[in-house]
Amino acid sequence: MDLNKLPKIKQRAKKRLGRGESSGKGKTSGRGAKGQKKRENVKVGFEGGQLPLQKRLPQKRGVGNRIKFPVIAITTAQLNKLLAKSIVDEKTLRKEGLIPKSRRKIKIIAGGKLEKVLKVTLPTTKSAKNIIEKAGGTTTYESSD
Repeated sequence: MDLNKLPKIKQRAKKRLGRGESSGKGKTSGRGAKGQKKRENVKVGFEGGQLPLQKRLPQKRGVGNRIKFPVIAITTAQLNKLLAKSIVDEKTLRKEGLIPKSRRKIKIIAGGKLEKVLKVTLPTTKSAKNIIEKAGGTTTYESSD
């Protein structure tokens, strides 16, 4: 048995607090200076007896506008990737990879020429609706612009 072939066993020694100034963890033992925090554990948010922030402003807890998810905008030019005379809905857009798998609202907006006849069943802007109808397609969703 050679010394260089022995397995290495590493164990870090426990920090020995309060064992003299020269140890590096003497006197205050790594706790700073005076006061309550030095002597015991203090709750998070404790402000020394002053009324805590969470009690001073109770109306701010859980109240406010809900998180709004951005609308996924699909341009009329992007619809050219779909097959002609197909129905445009969430399912076909996901199948073609135009929208990610998320629960967001989808809206068709004007942007570029549409060269295919499509039946759109999603919300569209007024200008997008005009582009789709000029190409010979139809929209069955009420415009919300």
